[in-house]
Amino acid sequence: MSSSDATDRGLHKEKKEGEKEGENEGFIEKVKDFFHDIGEKIEGAIGFGKPDADVTGVHIPHISLHKAEIVVDVTITNPNPVPIPLVDIDYLIESDGRKLVSGLIPDAGTIHAHGSEVVKIPVALIYDDIKSTYHDIKPGSIIPYKVRVALLVDVPIIGRITIPLEKNGEIPIPYKPDVDVEKIKFKQFSFEETIADLHLKLENKNDFDLGLNALDYEIWLADVSVGSAELTQSTKIDKQGISKMVIPISFRPKDFGSALWDMIRGRGTGYSIKGNINVDTPFGNMKLPISKEGGTTKLKKEDDDDDDDDDE
Repeated sequence: MSSSDATDRGLHKEKKEGEKEGENEGFIEKVKDFFHDIGEKIEGAIGFGKPDADVTGVHIPHISLHKAEIVVDVTITNPNPVPIPLVDIDYLIESDGRKLVSGLIPDAGTIHAHGSEVVKIPVALIYDDIKSTYHDIKPGSIIPYKVRVALLVDVPIIGRITIPLEKNGEIPIPYKPDVDVEKIKFKQFSFEETIADLHLKLENKNDFDLGLNALDYEIWLADVSVGSAELTQSTKIDKQGISKMVIPISFRPKDFGSALWDMIRGRGTGYSIKGNINVDTPFGNMKLPISKEGGTTKLKKEDDDDDDDDDE
């Protein structure tokens, strides 16, 4: 056999193999197209589609000096005739591009066929963690936030898809108010019982208004408890502002021992006060502590002139 014959046979064999490979590739492509067409026809006939979702609300059910409990409401609408599983919920809360908190909720439930579900995502912001990480975030300030949510759902025919969502807002970093007892003015004095008015000053060090609803407190004069009470009193304390209150009290001066004479002579009386105020804010209701130890105040007659008052 001549070399030319061998070469012709080799070329013929390679051509056949090439044609066979081309036929195989063409067959695979046809199979893929067939199943794709079938999928589209089934999807069109049965009505499968991608679900819709939106962040419909961000609530702060509880907020204190230590943390804020946030609930993010996500409404998901399933247009399909069968339930679809919500595989994962991935969430992130950030402020000016800096992460405040993040998390993952696996196996988050099922969205009913042709229905809508509100999925609630609970998140806790711990203020000490935030302030220790970002030193420029100060107590009393209001910071912007962005909620990012990624929903992973498993839709029949279509497969697993991720739905990204965002929502912007503001959240406070609360700061407790300063409290001072400016003076105590007695209306009726006796060693057994003295009836007086406690002149209280509250200073709001937050960048948002406080609507005072109620106050509970206990006060000590010269290390002697003169009582505690819960009062319902409404007043507004402007942001970075001061509000003054007059609270009626009664006590027995004879319980003070030798400190009584300093009180009578107007030399000043040491006091401590501790309690809480219940306030409304633009971000919801808060219960904030008030306290001061080692303060000094004066006992005055009701008709005394206030010109010489010294604010402590």
